[in-house]
Amino acid sequence: MIENTPPVAAREHTVESFTREFLRELNFGQGVDLDRASANDKYLALSRTVRHYLTTRWLETLRNQYRDQAKTVAYLSAEFLLGPQLENAMLAADLDEIANESLRALGVDLDELRALEIEPGLGNGGLGRLAACFIDSLATLNVPSVGYGIRYEYGIFRQTFEDGAQVEKPDTWLRLGSPWELPHPEHAVEVSFGGHTVEAEGGNDGARTWVPDWRVAAVPYNYMVPGYRNGRVNTLRLWSARATHEFDLQIFNAGDYAEAVRARTFAENISKVLYPEDSTPQGKELRLQQQYFFVAASLRDFLETVLPADFDLHRLPDRITWQLNDTHPVIAVPELMRILVDERGWDWADAWAVTQKVFAYTCHTLLPEALEVWSVDLLGRLLPRHLEIIYRINEEFIEEVRAAFPGDELRVRRMSIIAEQPERAVRMAHLATVAGFKVNGVAELHSQLLADKVLHDFAQMWPGKFTNVTNGVTPRRFVRLANPGLSGLITEAIGDGWITDLEQLRGLEPLADDAEFRRRFREIKAANKRHFADVLLARDGIEIAGDAMVDAMVKRLHEYKRQSLKLLHIVSLYEGITSGRIPLDAVTPRTFVFGAKAAPGYVRAKETIALINAVGATINADASLQGRLKVAFPANYNVTLAEDLVPAADLSEQISLAGKEASGTGNMKFALNGALTVGTDDGANVEIRKLVGDENFFLFGMTEPEAADLSARGYDPGAYYESDPQLKAALDLLASGVFTGGERGGAVASIFASLTERDRFMALADFRSYMDAQSRVDAAYADHEAWSRSAVLNVARTGFFSSDRSIQDYLDRIWGARPVTQNR
Repeated sequence: MIENTPPVAAREHTVESFTREFLRELNFGQGVDLDRASANDKYLALSRTVRHYLTTRWLETLRNQYRDQAKTVAYLSAEFLLGPQLENAMLAADLDEIANESLRALGVDLDELRALEIEPGLGNGGLGRLAACFIDSLATLNVPSVGYGIRYEYGIFRQTFEDGAQVEKPDTWLRLGSPWELPHPEHAVEVSFGGHTVEAEGGNDGARTWVPDWRVAAVPYNYMVPGYRNGRVNTLRLWSARATHEFDLQIFNAGDYAEAVRARTFAENISKVLYPEDSTPQGKELRLQQQYFFVAASLRDFLETVLPADFDLHRLPDRITWQLNDTHPVIAVPELMRILVDERGWDWADAWAVTQKVFAYTCHTLLPEALEVWSVDLLGRLLPRHLEIIYRINEEFIEEVRAAFPGDELRVRRMSIIAEQPERAVRMAHLATVAGFKVNGVAELHSQLLADKVLHDFAQMWPGKFTNVTNGVTPRRFVRLANPGLSGLITEAIGDGWITDLEQLRGLEPLADDAEFRRRFREIKAANKRHFADVLLARDGIEIAGDAMVDAMVKRLHEYKRQSLKLLHIVSLYEGITSGRIPLDAVTPRTFVFGAKAAPGYVRAKETIALINAVGATINADASLQGRLKVAFPANYNVTLAEDLVPAADLSEQISLAGKEASGTGNMKFALNGALTVGTDDGANVEIRKLVGDENFFLFGMTEPEAADLSARGYDPGAYYESDPQLKAALDLLASGVFTGGERGGAVASIFASLTERDRFMALADFRSYMDAQSRVDAAYADHEAWSRSAVLNVARTGFFSSDRSIQDYLDRIWGARPVTQNR
């Protein structure tokens, strides 16, 4: 970087200046004038205009970071589910009112342009959404940071329904261009794969030379991540795979056109699709290629581009923490060792000492099957040098274990990074725990179970290594932008400081007893419901009542999240009404809203989706139930739709089996927007309930120790089925084929058998408690004043769940980085 270069001139923060920039971008960027511009022309021009305002601050941030060399947080994540960028960027840059006034004067409809934005589907769900919240908060808290991930050409699939069954379509989020990214092909990094290793000539202890078979180029695409009105704009750098030699002209001229571009096609597959289906050996190999591809590019980028050329890497722990967001980036550990030992000529012990001080690991699961393992055959074939390094790390680690626990060979086997059964494989969570200087869970209960069960041996050996950081969500997107009515009411009551200090919501507590405030709160919720109904009708052709209770269950489709239990509740209600057991006028009007995608290869999850849609179609077609019960399952639930649903919801369904959900963040978004929770004591539900109070939370189900005890004693779901007439009637109605046109096989038989014979996640055991909780929901909802009081208290008492607080906890407990104030 050239010293003393002048700063980039900032654009004037006025309507006139904004209008000039917009028209200039329309004319010279899109090549059209205002009269001939399409809506997409205007959207792209508007987005780039906003981007120009951010760019000044972004370049200044980069200058300052290079100058100051302050400690940086590098957030390594295979997912970043960003959501729409336009509104968030305008809000952060304090351009929302200016842009509105400018476009209004030009006769341009801002709402029309907003609707054109295609959000990048670069995440599967909670993990990617959390990563997006965290980089937002890192920027807002003025923390020097960079996010690293993959620029998938096709993100999480676009979900459609055909005859109620999920069908996956490509997510072509780039089809109209992405105005928010800045490609830098000149900064491409080469990433190697395959081959073999040989002894390094004159090498130090442990050094080897890797002779790879093939390479790809990692091309960086930068996204700007603005802090909220503080002058800082951090960077999200996503990598796209390209062939190092894309085209063979001689082969093309010989007529073999497909072979001429084979290298390009092969390389680009790496960043083609988010989470390729891994039920095949080819899919598994592609996933590992993706993981190594982005971390290898990211480490090299930081070491060779961000750090000064003369930087002493022994001081690396003072300059960087690489946060491993789940196990996907853990291959970064042997990659750093390879760089230090093989390329930089370090002794093994020195390299390992530094490596153990720069990585921290966040575990996001309690399910053993979700902890990644890679067969040594695959790892050795794709990354032979890294497997050698992992073997040596493990050898030295095992000696540590034996020294700490002499004679305990069973413990050695349990803790080994290398698993021997059912095949020889590398346990990535073990590698991350051995290498990381800190390991954290993402909610109090999750972190406790992580230390007590999942990684118990490691927590015994290194109790100081384990900590907790409860997840959070950004209040900018999920309250301020998503719920402008509520945001305005809050700001009127307590000022706007809550947007960056969510604990200030506590100031709303006295207003829960103010009848006029509750009335206005209810009016805003009612308006949000009407808006959501309008969105569903326009987006999906689904018609719902604008005044019924909105009962929402939106999350990834997985058996442990127990969408099946919610389905049993709906079927039981329907059975009670149609049998005459429940008078129709006693039924609280409800719209049940599901939002969920099933992994393409997850058969049981896809069967559940089909059955929910079948039950919904039957209920929705019953004229006698109009205005009472409605099932809405809009396809392709995403961040955009979440911003419409979350403010409208009355009831938040958080019903996983206790001890299975790591945290959840949907539960936080709903509570912050005034929905009450019906939930188990699982994940962050535990902390929500403690904060809002038992009287403002509908608790049901077994605790984690009770569920573990029942499993240990031998859980028999059939006994629950036979002993509870209401449960039996609901399951029998499902099995009868009444919802599936008489079809009793397929998904119907599969799910019936799964629940009554195995029921791994104990939905039947919790059914009675859940139904009792839903009766309490009905009774509470009937008292609108009491319900709205509880809803206000949910908002007032859940400021803890800001991602700003989460990041502050990471800074205090793990990273040791400090905020660096920017010039505004």
